[in-house]
Formats: sequence, structure tokens, C-alpha cells
Amino acid sequence: MNVSELSERTADPIQLVGMSFYFAPSTAERAKALGLNVFQFYGLGRGGVLGDADYDTVFDAFTFFSHPAMGMLWSASRELADPQPSAQAYLEAAYAYADDTFGAIELGVLDAFAHAARKVVAAVPVGHHALFDGYAKFAVPTNPVHAAYLGAILLRELRGGVHIDAVHEVEITPEEAAYLHDPSIFKLHGYSDEDVPEVTPELEAKKVRAEELTTSGVAAYLEVLSESEREALLAGALAMQEATKSPVPVSS
Repeated sequence: MNVSELSERTADPIQLVGMSFYFAPSTAERAKALGLNVFQFYGLGRGGVLGDADYDTVFDAFTFFSHPAMGMLWSASRELADPQPSAQAYLEAAYAYADDTFGAIELGVLDAFAHAARKVVAAVPVGHHALFDGYAKFAVPTNPVHAAYLGAILLRELRGGVHIDAVHEVEITPEEAAYLHDPSIFKLHGYSDEDVPEVTPELEAKKVRAEELTTSGVAAYLEVLSESEREALLAGALAMQEATKSPVPVSS
């Protein structure tokens, strides 16, 4: 399997799996214990991997959210809790979700995925993708379930960072990219009807080009994997994607 195919075939599974804990009931319960709602926990938890960063830094890292949305997710939330402890708590929420979900997957599949993902992570230069860099600073768990899920989160943030670069390269705005990706996501990211862009053939072509650049950019990072590691990465991503449909707790 070549890396372009691997990049394409893992894109949707990694996107889904890496974000599945964000608004899970177990995550919402942890947020409540911290005096936050699940959206505030998302902003502080994900953004908190950047440290106690200023608003502009976090806004740039998230890129595809409106200013009002980021004001709620980051600025207002930071008045309620500290970002760095929130980031650690958010990762623990991710691991709790993994424990509640991936019990039907063979540990060998998860372990092989985790090792392949870590090899990719180790080959990515620091300083290009902020949220990816933030998550990459966390220690890799010895628990294969947790290690695999951290790998999925990292690969999702890596693709997101590559996509941000691609959007800038083709010269479309973040709101244009968000709208063309999915109008419902556009609304969830805090944009209003007044923000809806004019969709032209030229704009649509640029968005297609951004997706192509994203796929090729991620593929370049996947070059470090052997054939068996590529197969392991795909197998693990597909297994975790399937598990989100019918969660099985990990046996204690």
C-alpha cells in the first residue's frame, strides 16, 4: 500500500476516532467535576496543550472557529480553570473514553497501531503544527489502549495542522474552508448566516486543491513506515472507527 492510499484511507477514521471523546457523556461528567461544561472543557482541554497561551495563539491553532466561538471556548473558559491542568484532565478523559470503547479490539492490533503512529509522530519536525506539538509532549502510556488512542489524537492533530497549511497555501479563508467542508460544522464553529461565503467554481476548486495538498502532506509523513507498519496503522484506525459504533468496555 502506498502512502497516498494510506493517507486517504485513514483520513476519515482518524478524524472520527480522534474526536470521539470530545463530547462523550463520560467527558461531560469530568467537565462538570471541574466546574466546566463540556464545551468549555473542550476549549481549555484541547487548547491547554499550548500552555497558558494568549488568545491569538490559540485562535491561530484552532483556525476554523469564529472569534465569538473562541472567545467562549478559550477566553471565558480560562477564567474558570487553568489551561495546563485542564489539558491533562482532558487527556485522562480521552483515556477513559478509550477504556469504555475499545474492549473488543485485540490488544495486538492496538499495540501495532500505537507503535506505527509513534514512528510517524517522531519523524514530524517541531514547530509546524501547534496542537500536534502540544499533544506530542505528553508521555506515551504503557497501556496499549491508551497509547493507541493518544496516537489517534496525534494523527488527527497532524492532519489538521497540514490542512491549515494547505488552506493558507491555496488562499481561501478559514470560514470558506469550514463552510465548504460542512455547513453544519460551519454553524457549530460559531459562524452565522451573514458569514456564509459566496460559493464559486473557483472557490470550490481551491478547496479541492487544499484537500489534495492535505492528503499529500500527510502522506509525506507516512513515508517512514514499513509496509507492515502501514497495514498496522490502517487496521488499527479501522478497528477503532468500527468500535465507536458498538462500544465495548475494556476488561479490568
